Amino acid sequence: MPVPPVWPPDPVEGTDRVELGGVVADVYQAGDCRVRRVTYPPGYRWSTHLQPVVGGEWCNHTHVGFLVSGRIEGRYSDGCEFSHVAPTPVLLLAGHDGWVVGDEVATFIQFDCEGETASRLGLPEQHRH
Repeated sequence: MPVPPVWPPDPVEGTDRVELGGVVADVYQAGDCRVRRVTYPPGYRWSTHLQPVVGGEWCNHTHVGFLVSGRIEGRYSDGCEFSHVAPTPVLLLAGHDGWVVGDEVATFIQFDCEGETASRLGLPEQHRH
């Protein structure tokens, strides 16, 4: 059984802390992009915790990085599902809902260019078949 995590996680020195909808992010600005440690608590779900804050039917951000702890699952607007168990690289295109599975905190090291991540990395703007 996993050891219960400390919540919220200790801040990362040299970053700006952002807390929104139950998510804690330590953000380091690197030129036009950001490196973020994003921490999701057990029981977190985008459509339950963040959608009421930011609006929209689906998460409209592309996420690129490494899941270093925990397990996340989710579904795209077209019904495709995903599941990632740490440690693993992760690419989630816009148009998804996601949630933490189990009792472990999900920690994601994310690289983003704010609203331009998909276009700057040459990725599709939305998940589609």
